[in-house]
Amino acid sequence: MARATTRTKAIILGRTKLAEQDLILTMLAADGSQARAVAKGARKPGGRLASRVELFCESDLLLAQGRTLGIVSEAVLVDAHEGLRGDLDRVSAASAIAEVARLTCYEEVQDGYLYPICSRALCACEEAADQAHLDLCVAAYTFKVLSHAGWRPELGSCIACGDPDISHFSAQAGGLLCSSCAKDVEGALEMSTTEISWLRALIALTFDELLAAPIDAGLAVLLVSLAHSWGAVHLDARLRAFEFLLSL
Repeated sequence: MARATTRTKAIILGRTKLAEQDLILTMLAADGSQARAVAKGARKPGGRLASRVELFCESDLLLAQGRTLGIVSEAVLVDAHEGLRGDLDRVSAASAIAEVARLTCYEEVQDGYLYPICSRALCACEEAADQAHLDLCVAAYTFKVLSHAGWRPELGSCIACGDPDISHFSAQAGGLLCSSCAKDVEGALEMSTTEISWLRALIALTFDELLAAPIDAGLAVLLVSLAHSWGAVHLDARLRAFEFLLSL
């Protein structure tokens, strides 16, 4: 009996070795759900699937139903995101984005927001003019996706008392704090008005607007560090790709 098949466009978020030449792929499907499938022979040099299931690739896949996982029967490359290849800074930024994407999509749960924003974030990493804008892309993607998922930071007033005079940020507390409330929150980070404005901009501005905006390298590092702490706290996970990005 022929196996049932489905066709979907997907972004490759993760790859796990299987046997000598195969891979288990973790993917963000076009409908926003997480999909996992076996790509047989994908580690074989010159194999027909090898170049079409690299990390960050967007491919049109034909998946056959297996006992536990799908099996990649056919793959057509849609966007290889070639601008990321061979550049450690860009690969590191894209890896942090893929890590967050993997933790915010779920099997059999459709969400039309997730695929387009992940695809755009990867393109933005290709377009970024410097490290500061790469950091900005990662920070923006993280805050945008987590805000969409329900973990939106309170950035308008103190999350504890409602005071509009805000001066500190805490991922554990859930956003910005006034100086009085920040005294009771361990690790609350004091922020300037400029830093607070940029934090709001990460969610409010498009990637095109962020890529065109001038930003200081030190400020960009601060923003991506805040994104890391926000993701680690609210996803309750160690973000290893993020940690590597911050170590560069």
